[in-house]
Amino acid sequence: MVFLNNYKNMAYALFSFIVLIFSVIIHEIAHGSVALQQGDYTAKNAGRLTLNPINHIDPIGSILLPLSLFFVTAGRGPIFGWAKPVPVNPYNFKDQRWGVLKVSLAGVLSNFAIAVIFGLMIRFLVLPLQTEIFFEIIVFTNLLLGFFNLVPIPPLTAPTFLFELLPQRAFQIKEFLEQYGRFILIFFIFFGIQYIYPLISIFYRIITGRILI
Repeated sequence: MVFLNNYKNMAYALFSFIVLIFSVIIHEIAHGSVALQQGDYTAKNAGRLTLNPINHIDPIGSILLPLSLFFVTAGRGPIFGWAKPVPVNPYNFKDQRWGVLKVSLAGVLSNFAIAVIFGLMIRFLVLPLQTEIFFEIIVFTNLLLGFFNLVPIPPLTAPTFLFELLPQRAFQIKEFLEQYGRFILIFFIFFGIQYIYPLISIFYRIITGRILI
């Protein structure tokens, strides 16, 4: 049985919130770590390669949005958000051609890796029911974050490398999305997020061998 869209009590909602916070932190640390490997110390010098939540909290994405989703869904829906993007300087990258792509995809891949690790434990280990439920929440949350960050709306991951591919004449599109991206993103969360659920369900079943309900 999967307690992902129907939390029984506040304990599941609280655990989901904690999972969200540390999953988005790991996502950002992954960006900064790969940037460091590429020769850019910006994230490290800014103190962003740490699990300390204080260094990563975004008032809207880490606090306001998750709490709003909790109250709007009365604790029965998924809770998600984002952390402050880590600062990077692409001009410092050793790989000037693919460095931005590597750094951008690192966050998404970190979420998918977490989902796979905990999903395979659900699939192949005999776990206590409570532990299994917690692992299911971890898998679902990280699949949601992974696919969510592939939506081409700032400040998510996908626009970072997509902007690099846009021709110079598309600068106005980039400027518009950077200016209004957060508002467009919040609109998408409330009215378009259901369109990525089929992908989450497919990959959830592939990883865990369970049906997401």
